[in-house]
Amino acid sequence: MKILITGVAGFIGSHMAEYLVEKGYSVEGIDNFNPYYSVKLKRINAELLSKKGVKIIEGDLCDDELYHQLDKNYHFIIHFAAQPGISATSSFDSYLKNNVVATHKLVDYAKQLQHFKQFINISTSSVYGTYASSSEDAIPAPTSYYGVSKLAAEQLVLAEARKGYFKACSLRLYSVYGSRERPDKLFTKLIQAGLNNSEFALFEGSRKHKRSFTYVDDIIIGIYACLKQHKATNLEVINMGHFEQETTENAILYVEKLLKTHIYIKLKPAREADQIETAAIITKARKILGYSPKTSLETGIKSQIDWYLKTTKEYGAI
Repeated sequence: MKILITGVAGFIGSHMAEYLVEKGYSVEGIDNFNPYYSVKLKRINAELLSKKGVKIIEGDLCDDELYHQLDKNYHFIIHFAAQPGISATSSFDSYLKNNVVATHKLVDYAKQLQHFKQFINISTSSVYGTYASSSEDAIPAPTSYYGVSKLAAEQLVLAEARKGYFKACSLRLYSVYGSRERPDKLFTKLIQAGLNNSEFALFEGSRKHKRSFTYVDDIIIGIYACLKQHKATNLEVINMGHFEQETTENAILYVEKLLKTHIYIKLKPAREADQIETAAIITKARKILGYSPKTSLETGIKSQIDWYLKTTKEYGAI
């Protein structure tokens, strides 16, 4: 089986590629090494994957020339690539280009594949909006450009599947963390602050926000289950995350405990379109995929700290 992964040098994409190679799949990946966050970290991930036999194609999904470099014999596409987050520095055009236009072009390419089994779209709990605590039947109500554009991307993929061009599903992920996490994400920033005795910038009000923090390995195992059971997931939208909730405050306390330090908090104005609560309702994932995340938040954070210490020792600041 041959699999194409977009966003392969990124946080979750790199883990997925590594896991599939270990399972014996032939894996190729695309990444444009966008400087939205540390290109150095992406290059580290790409180097690791290359050594394990993953072919990495550097290019932009919006560039028509890219598709001339791709084979036509992929059995699966796992689409991670996206403009992430709700940063005030990201324009609407960047979300439109990287999440909607890029997905549209990738979908058109997928329609040409002769032995294609499934397009696995990676979506987000952000499509639900301020309170992401519903089943997949809930009407999406995104409040950010990120959530709006990811919902559009999801529907672009499913629209072609409804017309019978290929089989597809969309997985809505919840607050993924772990090794290789983006430097602008919560736990990497907390670990940096704790180790460097520096201030941690916290958005006002977010201390009480609730999250279904989900360790990256539990997400990878869930996506793999989807791939293995692709015949059962056509046209399905599936929530994928940990069933337990934790507050941001508890997350801070766990990092402090594991680092044996106190993290100094500096409050920033509340962030527009931030989610108040996410709670992964995974009844469908349990039923169809047998999905059951196992990693506790404390265990996952410890693993991320170990990775961070090892990586910064070997490569310097990331």
